[in-house]
Amino acid sequence: MARDERVLIKSQRLIQLMMVINAKRSFTVRELADEFGLSPRTITRDLQELSEVGFPIYSVQGRGGGYRLLQERMLPPIAFSENEAVAVFFACQSLQYFGSVPFDESAASAIHKFYHYLPADAKEQIDRLRNRVVIWNPYRTMSADFLQTLLQAIMNDSVVTIAYKSGDGITQRDIQPIGLYASEGYWYCPAYCFLRQTYRLFRADRISFASVNDGFPDRKDLGGRSVFDWITPDLSRFDQQCDLLVELTEEGVRSLETNVWFSAHIELHEDGRGTLRMRIPVQKIEFFTDLIWPLGGEAKIVEPIEAVAYIRRKIETITKCYFDPMS
Repeated sequence: MARDERVLIKSQRLIQLMMVINAKRSFTVRELADEFGLSPRTITRDLQELSEVGFPIYSVQGRGGGYRLLQERMLPPIAFSENEAVAVFFACQSLQYFGSVPFDESAASAIHKFYHYLPADAKEQIDRLRNRVVIWNPYRTMSADFLQTLLQAIMNDSVVTIAYKSGDGITQRDIQPIGLYASEGYWYCPAYCFLRQTYRLFRADRISFASVNDGFPDRKDLGGRSVFDWITPDLSRFDQQCDLLVELTEEGVRSLETNVWFSAHIELHEDGRGTLRMRIPVQKIEFFTDLIWPLGGEAKIVEPIEAVAYIRRKIETITKCYFDPMS
């Protein structure tokens, strides 16, 4: 058998070995030898070669020992086209304006690998596009470690104990994260809060401590929820309620149709405009009015009168700030 052919066969065997090990997680040399129809000596030599190139396996000594795979597995070689490699490179690069990401070091390592192995002309194309094709986000500072903890909990369906800063001060909570999403540079984590016994949205930069709680007894079944449909707002627990009526322009409709509080309550008109009708707690009038306020002239609150009066007070305050010579 020619040398090149032997090298090819061995390379294919090592790739197959990597795939089998990834699936098994723990194994013995004898198990692999029987599965591949090879001698234990050959398998041992193959494992040594994989270990030398960084494949994360380690030996377990003593009775019942063998080999185990570290927590972070390594994928077998994957063939990418040049365009696919460039696409992955820019997907990772698009995260560069975030203050932190849940996989900061991993993303940087992936970028380095893709760039390093690209042909020279592809590198030149990428270099010409640097700082010309970006996905910009406001830079926010937050802990990458806490983001990684939340991401790990999402993947393993775990509960996380956090210290969270809100209007009530800093509270310790056990939460079961549903997902992570970014908006305006901030990372948000919708989760079930066992302290409040309902679903809540947590802003990651307000978390000052986060640790996976593997011993938590009663986890929730979150299989049917995602960052797109994690909550159906429940306002029925409030005794006093009133009607919120808002007239919306086309732009107002577009602004509110993705809002979890309002989307189900918008009536569309033939001309593209809309009307928002919903029942809200009297105690939360200012809260809902503040959600409408950023739309400016694209949304006109008709009722309740308390919301209209609140808007007028906000306008008067701003008017005084800019037009009162004594201010």
